[in-house]
Amino acid sequence: MSLRRKILLGALLGAALMAGLSAFLYANFVEIRAETAFLELTDTVRSKSLQLRRHEKNFLLYAPATAGAEAAAIGSYLDELDAILTRVPEPGSGLAASLGPLVREYRAQFARIETLVSVIAAESAALQARSPAYGRVRGLIEANFLDRPLADAAYLRSDHALAEDDRLILWLQELDTLITGLRRTGENILTASKELDSRAREKVDAAIRRSQTALFVLYPVFLAAALGAAALTAGSLVRRLRLLTTLVEETGAGHYPAPPPVGAAGAGGDEVDLLTQKFYLMEEQLQRHERELVQAKKLAAIGTLASGVAHELNNPLNNISTSAQRLLRKTGEETPPAVRKGLEDIHGQTLRLKSIVGDLLEFARSREPHLAAVELGELVRSAWRAVAASREAGGVELRVRLTPPEIVLEADRGQLERVFINLFTNAVDAMPAGGTLTVSGEEDGEVTIRVADTGGGIPPEQLEKVFEPFFSGKERGTGLGLAIVFGIVQRHRGAIRVESVPGAGTAFTITLPRSAAAGGSAAAGGGG
Repeated sequence: MSLRRKILLGALLGAALMAGLSAFLYANFVEIRAETAFLELTDTVRSKSLQLRRHEKNFLLYAPATAGAEAAAIGSYLDELDAILTRVPEPGSGLAASLGPLVREYRAQFARIETLVSVIAAESAALQARSPAYGRVRGLIEANFLDRPLADAAYLRSDHALAEDDRLILWLQELDTLITGLRRTGENILTASKELDSRAREKVDAAIRRSQTALFVLYPVFLAAALGAAALTAGSLVRRLRLLTTLVEETGAGHYPAPPPVGAAGAGGDEVDLLTQKFYLMEEQLQRHERELVQAKKLAAIGTLASGVAHELNNPLNNISTSAQRLLRKTGEETPPAVRKGLEDIHGQTLRLKSIVGDLLEFARSREPHLAAVELGELVRSAWRAVAASREAGGVELRVRLTPPEIVLEADRGQLERVFINLFTNAVDAMPAGGTLTVSGEEDGEVTIRVADTGGGIPPEQLEKVFEPFFSGKERGTGLGLAIVFGIVQRHRGAIRVESVPGAGTAFTITLPRSAAAGGSAAAGGGG
C-alpha cells in the first residue's frame, strides 16, 4: 500500500471516528432537545394543574359570588390541558395516557356539580316560597352549598323539618360526594403531572450525562485511536527511513549489505519500500560495475604484459619454425626416424606456440570496434562454418532462432564473428559425443543473444572465473578465449553473463545495443 493511500486511509479513519462521535453527539443533542421539549410540556401541564386546583378551591370556597368567573377559568384550563394532550410528541411518553382520562373525568365531574348546583338553587328558591322562615337564612345556606353541603343538609333536617329523603337533602348529599370526587380527581391530576415532570427531568439529566460521557470518555478514546494509528504509520516510516539511511552510509563506505528476506525491509510495499528495493538493485549494479572495472583493469594490465611477451616470443618462434621446416626438407631416407619425428614435433609445437602468441596478441590488441551494419543470422552461420571446418563438429547440430527472423545491428563484424567462433569452439569441445548448439536472439530496443549448449556444464566454483585471462577448464586450453569475448563485448558497450548447470549444459547471454547511438548511452558490463 502506497504512502498516499496510507495517509488517505488514516485521514478517512480519523474522519470516520470524528463523524461517529459527531453523529453520537448530534443524536444525543436531538434526544436532549426532544426531552427538553417534553419537559416543557410536562412543566406546563403541572403549572396548568396547579392553576386548575387554585380556581377549583376558589370556586368551592367563594361560590356563588364568584362562581361564574371561577367556573370559566376552570373550563379554560381544562381546554388548555386538552390542547396540550392532543399535541404530545411521544405516544409512549405516558402523558396523554395518564392525564387524558383524569382530565375528562374532572370535566364530567365539574359539569355535574354545576348542573346540580343550579338544580339545588332552584329547589332552594322553591323552599323559600313554602317556608318564610327559610327565606331569612337562604343566602347563608346557599353560600355553603359548595363549601359544606352536608352541614346545610343537617341544618335543613333539624331546623326546617326536611325529611331524610327530601330531594334537596339528597341532592346536597350527592353534591358532597361529587365535590369529594372532584377534589380527588384534581389531586390525581396534580400528582400525575408532578410525576411526569419529574420523569421528564430525569430523562433530560440522563441525556446530558450521556453527552458528558461522550465528551469525557469517547472523545479521548477516538483521539487515542487516531493518534495510535498515526504513530504506527509514522513509526514504520521512520524505522524504514533509518534502515535506508544506514544502507546509504554503508554503501558509501564501500560495504554492500545483503538484501533482507522478502517482506522484512518494509511493511506494505509503499514508496519507502520501493525506494529500498531500488537501492538494493542499484547496490547490485554497483557491485557488478565494480567487478567489471576490476576485471577491465586486470585485463588491461595482463594485456600489456601479454603484448610484450608475445612480441618477444614471436621472432624466436618464427626462426625455430623456419629452421625446423628447412631441416625437414633436407632429411632423406638415411635420416633416422627418431630424428625426423623429433623435427616434426618441433615444427608442430612451434605452430601451437605461434597460435598461443596470436591469441595473446589478439587479447592485447583491444582496438575499438569499427561499427557497420551486420545481419545477425548470417554472421552466426558464417562463424559456425569456420568452426565446423577446423574442428570435429559433425555430431553437433546448430539451431538458430531469431525474433524477428532478420536482426540488424551496428557492430564490428570481425570482432563479433570472433566472439561467436570462441563461444562455438568451447561449446563443441564441451560436447565430444555430439549435442545441440542453440543460438536465439531477440530485438526489443536492444539485441539479446543467447548461446546455449547441451554439454557437461561448468562447475559452480568456476563460473566467476571463466572470463579471467589464462583460466581454463580444458587440459590444453590457453584461457584466453572467453577473456577475448568479454573484452569485445565490453568494447561494443554490451554485457555478457554465463549460466550453467553441471550435466545439463552452459548458456552465455550477450546484450548489445542495436545501434551506435544506443550504445553510447548504454552501461558497459560483463558477467561471470
